[in-house]
Amino acid sequence: MIPTEHITGLVLAGGRGSRMGGVDKGLQSHLGIPLALHAMQRLSPQVGTLMISANRHLDTYATFGAPVWPDAMADHTGPLAGFLAGLEHCRTPYLVTVPCDTPNFPIDLVARLAEGFIAQGAQIAIAATRETEGVQVQPVFCLMASCLKDSLIEFIRSGQRKVERWTTRHRCATVMFDDKAAFTNVNTAQELHQLQETLKPPGVMPTVDRADAHPVDGLG
Repeated sequence: MIPTEHITGLVLAGGRGSRMGGVDKGLQSHLGIPLALHAMQRLSPQVGTLMISANRHLDTYATFGAPVWPDAMADHTGPLAGFLAGLEHCRTPYLVTVPCDTPNFPIDLVARLAEGFIAQGAQIAIAATRETEGVQVQPVFCLMASCLKDSLIEFIRSGQRKVERWTTRHRCATVMFDDKAAFTNVNTAQELHQLQETLKPPGVMPTVDRADAHPVDGLG
């Protein structure tokens, strides 16, 4: 197995939030705390150190207590830009990425990705779920060797931006997860509200619509 301290976790919060009206998705409130912070808290026990990929409100993200890095290439959009920002600042042999908009990803995500990584002699391990139509790859839930930075730089500079096209250039392990609901992501305010209503424990007070309606009190 890969020791936890050898893995850096990266929360991807650099998207444009276009389907959520252009708001900063990572700062939207989920059960009382920002989505990105929720992802950090879920990922923290699974890794040795944490970072955030963000392109707006960097000062706010910095209050969450982890280094914040904007996209390494300003003219490039998509998760790969966040991957590259993480790889450029990663000081461990491995980097694992999770998006900020999937708050209930498995608590054993990293351990299982690491297990598949080693068992299959891979350079990258990606989560996947079984759907009615077949296997659904979850490419932004990705454990990679940090030595792949130069490969990713070359790929992005060639004009490519799809995660799957880059990962297939390397030995890639697909790790199956049975609970597909754990990978439910939210792209709109309505989807976020629906998820909150589904998961809200009994007795929890209603949450505010925007995380920035209340500063992140007590965090940092």
